[in-house]
Amino acid sequence: MNLFEKEALIAQKAVELENTTPEDIIRFAVETFPNITFACSFGAEDVVLVDMLQKVSPKTDIFYLDTDFHFNETYETRDRLVERYPGIPFVEVKPEITPEEQAAQFGDELWKSDANKCCDIRKVQPLTKILSKYEAWITGIRRDQAPTRANSKKIEYDVKFGLVKFNPIAHWTNEDVWNYIREHDIVYNPLHDNYYPSIGCEYCTRQVMPGEDPRAGRWSGQEKTECGLHK
Repeated sequence: MNLFEKEALIAQKAVELENTTPEDIIRFAVETFPNITFACSFGAEDVVLVDMLQKVSPKTDIFYLDTDFHFNETYETRDRLVERYPGIPFVEVKPEITPEEQAAQFGDELWKSDANKCCDIRKVQPLTKILSKYEAWITGIRRDQAPTRANSKKIEYDVKFGLVKFNPIAHWTNEDVWNYIREHDIVYNPLHDNYYPSIGCEYCTRQVMPGEDPRAGRWSGQEKTECGLHK
């Protein structure tokens, strides 16, 4: 399928799939693009999609970006998911340089002096490399998470990374996510119970107090709102 054919299919399917279930979108995704992967951050949305994938297409690749700066609870959530779904194909994707090499090249605590550079090294570059091996990917982004995600479609062409992108729960609310987690008894990151609605790297994520925007805890005090993976 060439790019023109993909874009035509995407435009058609974006309309057709808008009112279908996340499971149906995942099913269409893996059947249409067998060379597909799911990017898992171990947040609430992503553990929901892990559960759905295990029911719809358990052999689909799942990867995570190990920035070396995650909370311990995030790694523990990964391990609990492996226990819950034996044989789950989590693929660890690491940056080209270690934290020590990064500090030597760019100075200590790069996330403070240049958060965009830190995200580029530890997230965007590794993501670009892993996605180059696939023709489509699945994400857990939702429209109401941030203004930058408000226009996300269930299926779209990801110009930045050059492949098809599926967002099966783009229309879901935060309540929808947690209803699914409770109804299906899904493993989730315990930090969510301690005022962390959005979880990234430990150094750039703080607790969010009642009344604050759910993503206020990400890169707090900076103008930065996205790590560069989705917009």
